[in-house]
Amino acid sequence: MHRKAALEAIRVLRARGHQALWAGGCVRDLMLGRHPADYDVATSATPHEVMNIFPETYAVGAQFGVVLVPVKVLGEAEGRGRIEVATFRSDGAYLDGRHPDSVRYTTSPRHDVERRDFTINGLLLDPISATPNTPHGEVLDYVEGLADLNRGIVRTIGKPEQRFAEDKLRMLRAARFAARFGYAIEAPTADAIRKLAAQIHQVSCERIRDELTKMLTEGHARRAFELLDETGLLREALPEIARMKGVEQPPQYHPEGDVFVHTLLLLEGLPAGSSLTLAWGALLHDVGKPATFRRAPDRIRFDGHVEIGGRIAEDLLSRLRFSNREREQILALVENHMRFADVQKMKDSTFKRFVRLADFDEHLALHRLDCLASHGKLDLYDYTRERLASIPAGAVRPALLLNGHDLIAAGFTPGPRFAEILAAVEDAQLEGMITTRDEAMGFAESNFARQ
Repeated sequence: MHRKAALEAIRVLRARGHQALWAGGCVRDLMLGRHPADYDVATSATPHEVMNIFPETYAVGAQFGVVLVPVKVLGEAEGRGRIEVATFRSDGAYLDGRHPDSVRYTTSPRHDVERRDFTINGLLLDPISATPNTPHGEVLDYVEGLADLNRGIVRTIGKPEQRFAEDKLRMLRAARFAARFGYAIEAPTADAIRKLAAQIHQVSCERIRDELTKMLTEGHARRAFELLDETGLLREALPEIARMKGVEQPPQYHPEGDVFVHTLLLLEGLPAGSSLTLAWGALLHDVGKPATFRRAPDRIRFDGHVEIGGRIAEDLLSRLRFSNREREQILALVENHMRFADVQKMKDSTFKRFVRLADFDEHLALHRLDCLASHGKLDLYDYTRERLASIPAGAVRPALLLNGHDLIAAGFTPGPRFAEILAAVEDAQLEGMITTRDEAMGFAESNFARQ
C-alpha cells in the first residue's frame, strides 16, 4: 500500500539534493513478485532535514534517524497511513540487546545496509530508474541479497553472532522469515541461534509475543514452530509448548501421534489472516496434557487437562502481557474446546448458553481444526452448525423475562439465591417452557419459596 506516496517521497527528497531509495522488506517483496504491505524510504537527509521538507511529520524514532510522513502530505488526500523515512546510518554498540547506544548518520547507503539484519532485507531500490527491462528500477545489492532470495536462504548480514547480539529478537525473526518464504536458515546463522537461544529472555515479553503472533497468523505457523524447535528457541520462549513433545496420546482418538505433532497439525490448518485469539487458542488448547498424562488400564488418559490447561495458559498469557480481552477469549477457547463432545446430548438451554459464548465462530473453527488434526471426523461440527442454524433469530439470547427487582416486588427476600432463581427462569425460557413475564413469575413462585 501507499506505493505512490512512497514514490513521491523519493522525488521530493531528491529534488532537495538528497539521496533517497526504497529499502528493506518492500524491495524484497517486489523482487519476489509480492505486493509489499508497506514501503520504507532510506535517505541521506537527516531527520531534521526530513522534518523541514515535509510538514506534519512524526519524529517517533528521530534518535535512530526515523521520521514518519503522513501519506496525505505526499499527495494521497484520501489515504491513511504513513511512510517511514529513515536516515542512512551506522550503529554503535547494542548494550541493551535491542537499541544502539549511539547512531552515526552517513551519506553511504552501503553503510546503512551493513547494519541491517538479513541479506534478503538488505536490498535497496531506485524506483525512479524503472524501465521496461527493469520495471521496478535498479536494485542496489551490497550483501548478495538477490542471490540468497534465489537460493532460498535466510542469512545474516555479517557475522551471525554479532547481528544477534545487537538484537536478540532477530533470532525469532529468522525463523519467521524462513517459514514465511519456505526458506532454510543458513547453517552458520542457525548454529548461532542455537548457541544464543537462551539469551532470548533479554527481549521484552511484548516483542516476543508480537513476533510469535506473526508466526501464528501469517499462514505458515507449523513450519515456524518446527524451526523454533530445531533452533532451541521453542524451549526458551515457550517451554509449555516444548513439553508437549513425546507425550503420547490414545491412538484410537489421535492416530496422528503425540501432543506436539497434533498441535503442529492444528497450526498447519490455520489460514493466513487468522485472528490472534484463534491462533493462540489453537496453540494452547492441549497445553494441559503433559501435566495430566496417565496410562490407565484401558487407555492413555488426560483427566483434568482442560482445567490444568486453563491455568497454564493463563500464566503464559500473563507472562506475555496479552490484553485482558485477548486473554479472556484465548482462555475461553482452551477451557471450552472439549464441550463439543457432549453437544448432541445438550438440552436446549445448555446448547443455547454454549453457542452464545463470545465469538463462538472461533470455538467452531478451533473444533474443526482439532478434528481434522486427529481423527478427521466432523460430525459434531456439522451437527452444531445445523442445530444452531435451526434456532429462530433472537432465541439464543432472548430478552430476560424477570430481573431481581421483579422478584423483590413479588415478595422474594433478596440474597445470593436470586442468581439461582433467575438462572432457573432463564433455563425454562431457553427450553421454551415459558414465554411471558407472568409465566416466568409463576415458574419462580412454583419452584422457589419467597423466604
